[in-house]
Amino acid sequence: MRTAIVSDLHLGTMSGSDITRLRPVRERLADALADADRVVVLGDLLELRELPAATVLDTAAPTLAALGAATAGRELVLVPGNHDHELVAPALGRARLAGQPLELAGEYSAERGDLAQRVAALLPDTEIRIAYPGVWLRDDVYATHGHYLDLHLTIPRLECLAASLLTRLLGRGGVAPSGPDDYEAALAPLYAFAYSVVQGSSSRPRGGHLSRTVWSTANLGGNAIAGVALGRIAIPTAVAALNRVGLGPFRADISGQELRRAGLRAIGEVVASLAIKARHVIFGHTHRAGPLPGEVEGWWLPSGTRLTNTGSWLLEPIFTGDGNPAGPYWPGRVTLLDETGPPRLASVLDGLDLPALAG
Repeated sequence: MRTAIVSDLHLGTMSGSDITRLRPVRERLADALADADRVVVLGDLLELRELPAATVLDTAAPTLAALGAATAGRELVLVPGNHDHELVAPALGRARLAGQPLELAGEYSAERGDLAQRVAALLPDTEIRIAYPGVWLRDDVYATHGHYLDLHLTIPRLECLAASLLTRLLGRGGVAPSGPDDYEAALAPLYAFAYSVVQGSSSRPRGGHLSRTVWSTANLGGNAIAGVALGRIAIPTAVAALNRVGLGPFRADISGQELRRAGLRAIGEVVASLAIKARHVIFGHTHRAGPLPGEVEGWWLPSGTRLTNTGSWLLEPIFTGDGNPAGPYWPGRVTLLDETGPPRLASVLDGLDLPALAG
């Protein structure tokens, strides 16, 4: 069985950075999935933090229709992430009411939530299965969106700060999570709030982009004085204050290299906390594909588990920089998994001038 895995499409972004809204990109994606026996969307299929869900679904309809055509008669596994957690939230609520602990690879019906039903209706000929927080693709391969890593990330992103604060309020500060229920207790309230605040509104919370703005100013130049002030003064001072009040431990280094290292360290802690016994763990969330050719550091855990990140389908100039299609944040990768052997990354948009297409 061949499995094709994609993640972080973020359909329905307000900025238009979700490139599958472009017909040539949708066609490439559909072609890349055509030979797969099973397709996995590994989180953040929908962007539900910027616009109402009804608006997002309208924008996402062409891409969902293309996915439906490409997977007709086959299985599509949806593994919700932090930006589309609402796809599974109602089913998780029912499981809790029934006194059922969350499993490492729980399976839920798409009929268990209105939003999931709406998505399924746009793929009528596809067998849709919802798995959360992850799914076993082989006996030795586990896949998850990876958003649980925010509880361990040493980069002071807003979501990490909020999760740390909530954990302290729950009286679990300094206590390592030991299962999906612990992660959900700290993170699910944030997801519910982020989703509910934009429903019925044309506006969006702007905090979700503050972390990107700070990172860009400190690392990419622009205003050199502001960059120096952030990198050498403001960020270290703020991080020290956060650590003093117990919201850390965070690090003041927010360079691109540290972003990669921090993400890999954090997903490694998730693998250890959840006791995931797998030769390979596939995840998304950080939007940084890997390992790319020549990359070794951090991608193999001490336990022997090899990590694979699926990348994203967002064209974000703040991370894609000079537009190098070989760069780790360049969008348009599919992760392929056969019956044996390691997962492998395939770039499926080679030859397309994405900046020109996006206008």
